[in-house]
Amino acid sequence: MLPIGAFVLMLSPLTTMAATSNDEAEIRALEEKFTVAFNAGDIDAIMKNYVQDESLVVFDVVPRKEYRGADAYRKDWQDFFSHIKGTLKITITDLGITVDGNVGFGHSIQHVVGTDMQGHPVDRTVRVTDGYRKIDGRWLIALEHVSVPVDLKTGKASL
Repeated sequence: MLPIGAFVLMLSPLTTMAATSNDEAEIRALEEKFTVAFNAGDIDAIMKNYVQDESLVVFDVVPRKEYRGADAYRKDWQDFFSHIKGTLKITITDLGITVDGNVGFGHSIQHVVGTDMQGHPVDRTVRVTDGYRKIDGRWLIALEHVSVPVDLKTGKASL
């Protein structure tokens, strides 16, 4: 017969794996909600995926390049969509997620297509790294870093 403490230790890794699996599924669902909101051009729904206070930090590839706080980032989305004709479509691939307790991070490739206000095609692929926090039982993006590879010979983005 095992001591009670030994029994708890034997179950602990299984419990941790199940929790991590659930958390990963919840973060994948968060990214899916983001995709649906983006494809609809719904800024309110996009912002529901991010922490709602001044602790949000986003590093983007477009000027202003750094946004601190949910209000600043909301304005960035408003500006972004004001330059788009119709709606854009985003696809997220290669999503990898790591979770440890109430924090996690993910990385993905995101491809956006559509048309700008001048009728020019938009076709961009970026790399995105997200830092997640579980707040009141809900996963939210707390840190986002969007980047593109750079050709070091020319100093220009390698799109």
